Amino acid sequence: MVDTTDAWICERTGIKQRRIAAEGEVTSDMAVVAARHAMAMAGTNALDLDMIITCTVSADMPLPSCAVVIQAKLGAARAFAFDISAACAGSLYGLTIADQFIRTGRAHRVLVIGAELLSRLVDWSDRNTCILFGDAAGAMIIGPADDPTRGLLSAHLYSDGREASILSIPGGGSKFPASEEVLAKKMHKIAMNGREIYKFAVRVLPEAIRAALEANGLTVADIDHIVPHQANARIVEKVLEKLGIPLDKCWLNLDRYGNTSSASLPISLDEANRAGRLKQGDLIAMMAIGAGMTWGSALMRW
Repeated sequence: MVDTTDAWICERTGIKQRRIAAEGEVTSDMAVVAARHAMAMAGTNALDLDMIITCTVSADMPLPSCAVVIQAKLGAARAFAFDISAACAGSLYGLTIADQFIRTGRAHRVLVIGAELLSRLVDWSDRNTCILFGDAAGAMIIGPADDPTRGLLSAHLYSDGREASILSIPGGGSKFPASEEVLAKKMHKIAMNGREIYKFAVRVLPEAIRAALEANGLTVADIDHIVPHQANARIVEKVLEKLGIPLDKCWLNLDRYGNTSSASLPISLDEANRAGRLKQGDLIAMMAIGAGMTWGSALMRW
């Protein structure tokens, strides 16, 4: 489809496989499956949920939100639901919002979902983007911790709209509404400047992790595991190098799924947990960066 090879893709991105949604499958379908897995692990059900946050840039439709569609499919009658758009940093933003509602007592069970069906948003003739993205969903059930020493210690979010142009879908909104010209110019597809994203990410992500550690009186040496959003293996490697964190502390699945945007972080947490990597008392550092530009970090005591 494009002028590339498996070797070229692996060398530059670390990606070897990706998953693509079935014909007729939509973002809310994937989200519901992930949500049911999360509820089963948490020993809860849809009627226990107070709140549903769906982190996505690829909802079933522009209106209504993907979250209310998911709410109906799950039968979560008590929950209020909404979407947030922070792209690849979405799940970290969603986790932070859930944390605030729980700390204030306004919610006790929050479902945070990262779900993306990006295969329908990429230009399959653009080698810069079509090799990167995969379809996926991951979910987390967030609730108050019984042990005050465990759980989410803090989260730190950032944005810089001056860099919005380096990763965007310019068409389809009020600036460039759907039209024959928008379709012809493929403005409804993802446009990306990979070089600038790399430079931005390797500068701001180490700073975000250090800010989280400083806020909690901890050091890099205290980190047992780091769970990053996985956009590109070279970005992850460079950030860890700057922080002085060995690669074996990082859960990597980019080679199997590609860049799954907001789904990346919850999927990685879930896989690391199911694999037995996370032990009680372990300190987990999370980081993510997405279009906007949006980024952040969080620390969790398992």
